[in-house]
Amino acid sequence: MTSRSLLPAPYASEPERSRGRRYPQAQAPTRSEYQRDRDRIVHSTAFRRLVYKTQVFLNHEGDLFRTRLTHSLEVAQLGRSIARSLRLNEDLVEAIALAHDLGHTPFGHAGQDALNDCMAAHGGFEHNLQSLRVVDQLELRYPAHDGLNLTFETREGVLKHCSPANARKLEAAEPDGVARRFLDGTQPSLEAQLCNLADEIAYNAHDIDDGVRSGLLTLEQVAAVPLFARYHAETLVEYPALRGRRVLFEGIRRMLSAQVYDVIAATQSAIDAAQPGSADDARRAGPLVRFGSEMRAQSAELKRFLFANLYRHPQVVETTTQAKHVVRELFSAYLAQPGELRAEFAQRPDRERAIADYIAGMTDRFAMREHERLTGKKVLNEMPP
Repeated sequence: MTSRSLLPAPYASEPERSRGRRYPQAQAPTRSEYQRDRDRIVHSTAFRRLVYKTQVFLNHEGDLFRTRLTHSLEVAQLGRSIARSLRLNEDLVEAIALAHDLGHTPFGHAGQDALNDCMAAHGGFEHNLQSLRVVDQLELRYPAHDGLNLTFETREGVLKHCSPANARKLEAAEPDGVARRFLDGTQPSLEAQLCNLADEIAYNAHDIDDGVRSGLLTLEQVAAVPLFARYHAETLVEYPALRGRRVLFEGIRRMLSAQVYDVIAATQSAIDAAQPGSADDARRAGPLVRFGSEMRAQSAELKRFLFANLYRHPQVVETTTQAKHVVRELFSAYLAQPGELRAEFAQRPDRERAIADYIAGMTDRFAMREHERLTGKKVLNEMPP
C-alpha cells in the first residue's frame, strides 16, 4: 500500500491536469503524459547525439570525461531523488532533465558563442531556445506533425532561459504559451525549477571530477574551496589511509548528498511559507526551489573557482578557441556552398537559420570531419592512442 506521505503534493504537476500538447492526441493506455514525453525524448535523434557532444572537455580529448548525455542522466538522477522527497512529479522532472540540453551545439559553450556571432544579424542563437526548436520542429519522427509534440509542462521546462525579444516572438506565435512567463515575471513549474538547480549541482560536481582527472586542477586546489573542503576533510578523518581518486570521489559524493538535502530542506520551508494549493499557485509564488543561504553562497564560490581555474585554464581556452574557429568556418562554408548541406536544410528558404540548425545538431566529431572535408584543414587533432 502506498504511503500517504508519498502521494503527489497539491502543488505538483499532475499529468491529468496538463495543459496538453500542441497537436491533441489520445492518452496512452499504459503511460502518463509525462512518461510519454520522456520516452519520446529518449528515442529522439537529438538525444542520441548527446553522447558525442562535449561538456567542458571536447569529445576527442578522452573517453572518460562527461558528455552532454552523461550530464543529462546525472541531472535526471539528482532531480528524481529530490522530487521524490518533495512529492513533485518525478516523470516530468526526468523528461525535462533529459531534454534540457538537446539544443546544445558541438564544442559546448564555445560552439554556442561562435554560432551566436555568426547569427548576430539573423536573430542570434540561444541554446535553450534551440532545445525548444528541436522538440517542437526539428525532430522529424511523426507523419502528421514536426517535432515530438511534447506537453506544455515539459516544453516549459526545456525553455530555461529566453531573451525578451525571443520571448515576444514566441508569445506572438503561441499566445499564453511557454514564453509567457518571461514577459509577466511568473515562474515555471516546481519540477522545472528543480531541474534548473539539479543542473547546477550536477555540473559543479562533475567538473571537479573531470578537472582533476584531466590534470588541469589538483586535489589540493579543490580542497581549498569551502564547499568541497568540508567533505574532503570529513573523508580523511573517517578514512585516514585513503589515497588517490577514492578521496576525490568520496568528497564529491558527500558534497552532492549535502546539496541534495539542503535543497530539500530549503525548498520545503519555502513551500510551507507560500502554501501553494496547486501547480499554478506555485508558478505565481516566485522561485521556491532553492538552496539555503549558506549553501547558495558556497555553491556560487565553487562556480567562481571553476570559472577562473578550469573554464579559463589556458589549455581549455586554446582548445575552445580552435573550436570556435571550426564553427565559424563551417558556417561560412555552408553559406557559400548551400548544396553541401543535408537536403532538408538546403531546401529551406531561411538559409542562415537552416545552417545554424544543421551545425547545432552536429556532434563534436562530425563537425570536425565536416570542417576538414570542406576546408581541407585539420584544426583539432584526435587524442593519441
